[in-house]
Amino acid sequence: MYFQRCTCVILLICSIMQDSQCCDWLRYSYRLLSAESLKMLQEMGGDYTEDASPVPFPESQYKKMIYSAEPKDQVRFLNESIYQITELFNGNMQAVKWDSKKLDDFLNLIHRQFYNLKSCVPPQVKPDMNLKRYFRKLNRKVLRKMKYSANAWELVRKETKSHLLRLDIIAALLRNRIYI
Repeated sequence: MYFQRCTCVILLICSIMQDSQCCDWLRYSYRLLSAESLKMLQEMGGDYTEDASPVPFPESQYKKMIYSAEPKDQVRFLNESIYQITELFNGNMQAVKWDSKKLDDFLNLIHRQFYNLKSCVPPQVKPDMNLKRYFRKLNRKVLRKMKYSANAWELVRKETKSHLLRLDIIAALLRNRIYI
């Protein structure tokens, strides 16, 4: 309850301040929520599958964000990636065998990351269509094609872990820049 109140206060303050000042949340709080969401992702399902996803991980997009993107584009990419993960987990989850409490905790953490990051994204920045396409393919070629099976969700959970780990790298780079 206390943490939720703090989050509300931070959001209120961020809505009053300029974009660059709002991104203090990214500098000081993102790491904690990200670590906790990775922990919940692991604990909700145990060991990750060794199966490979039929949709190749968007390695080049992450490299671009890590090595050559402007900070505002990196922040947008973080936010958009988190948003796409939340959308992916809105599918039919009846077949999953995960711990439902940890799944709920994971989803709540991801939603909080999205809403907090949203205040850091400049409104004029356009979405990354390649990222959107990747997640659409993941939904279509894994979840739908595999009929939302437990195995399909395990592949999505494994891919989500990869995304969250890469997003942590981008966030660490952003924390070290003056922009934030």
